[in-house]
Amino acid sequence: MADLGRLTDALRQDGGTVRESGPEDAVDGVPATAVARPASADGVAAVLREATAQGLVTVARGAGTALDWGAPPERVDLVLDTTGLDRLVEHGAGDLVVVAEVGLPVAELLEKVGGAAQELVVDLPPARLAGGSTVGGLLSTGASGPRRLQRGGVRDLVLGATVVLADGTVASSGGKVVKNVAGYDLAKLLTGAYGTLGIVVRAAFRLHPARPDRAFVIGSGPLADVAGRARDVVASQLAPAAVEIDRPAGGDVAEVAVLLEGTGAAVGQRAAAAAELLGGRVQAEPPAWWAELPGDSARSTGGGSTGGVPRVELVETGGSTLVKATATLTGVAGLLAAARDAEQRYGAGVALRGTAAGVLYALVTGSPEATALAVGHLRAAAPGPREGTATVLRASREVRAALDAWGPVGGLDLMRAIKRQLDPGRNLAPGRFVGGI
Repeated sequence: MADLGRLTDALRQDGGTVRESGPEDAVDGVPATAVARPASADGVAAVLREATAQGLVTVARGAGTALDWGAPPERVDLVLDTTGLDRLVEHGAGDLVVVAEVGLPVAELLEKVGGAAQELVVDLPPARLAGGSTVGGLLSTGASGPRRLQRGGVRDLVLGATVVLADGTVASSGGKVVKNVAGYDLAKLLTGAYGTLGIVVRAAFRLHPARPDRAFVIGSGPLADVAGRARDVVASQLAPAAVEIDRPAGGDVAEVAVLLEGTGAAVGQRAAAAAELLGGRVQAEPPAWWAELPGDSARSTGGGSTGGVPRVELVETGGSTLVKATATLTGVAGLLAAARDAEQRYGAGVALRGTAAGVLYALVTGSPEATALAVGHLRAAAPGPREGTATVLRASREVRAALDAWGPVGGLDLMRAIKRQLDPGRNLAPGRFVGGI
């Protein structure tokens, strides 16, 4: 049981707060005991030191827009609310670098660097941005959007971080920091680790100059044809900023959207060449589903048609499961085919959307049994860490009980060894990450 008095004393100099938890503080259905909201990195260190001394399990939380991703923690004694650390520490516009605390909303960071005609190219789903998704949540989930094709994912953009370990030790790695820890690149190691190795309190990111002109090329067709044409665009000399595929649940047809960015007339020329290669049309605005996770936009849940892609309305009988499916560039066609085949075999709906380079998100709807079989079918099309994976991000208890959320993962022994070294008492979100880490 958490001793709130001692936790409060730990934050006395910091000015942070501690309170009893309420129903709204549960983490993916797991109730919490207390909530601490420090106001500085020193406060995070102090409260983690005290929490670990009490043997408490701590789960970090920002805006909570993806707190139900991954697996539920084994238990939650303390929710560490990071929204008190919300400063933009430094914007080195000349160096294309920004340093921010983890409680800063990503939308606010984008607005501030946008004033210098720069951007952090992460393309979070609009629903997460609108919900106040923070820098910490961005790092914890490692999520990236359409333009990762050209600019890389979050792990490629983070330059360094200041991290507080479970025992209150403050460590730093990478660029724009004072002290470095030999051995691990902590910034990249903690990206996508769901808060199970340490709590990032500050991070530095690489920025890119904003490109003022853009054009979209939209095409559609049978699944295999769309995958092949999208692959041709990715491999072309047109340097697309993004090539996205959207296959609605129940459809034999998919849509592909190509984003070209740059300056002046060259963008239009490249767009025309892409339209010829794709067999599509050029337009100024993205399709309605652009950068959305399947299920977040009306197009994923309604009937009718958009962009010439027929819609088949499927009845949800057991809720929706969000899956991140990866594949090689040539394996995307297999994922599209597997989604359609899973529907026909098991009666589940499988909407699939994401980059043609091989990072897609699937929304699977149906009974827990049908969902588990459909996810297994996607995993068979992406059969291993080198060829691709299918990871369950969000699901009901019944679905999670029917399958392993993470599936086959390479290097699990090494991951567990790192967990033992950085968090030997398993005080940070145990159970949330792969292999029960």
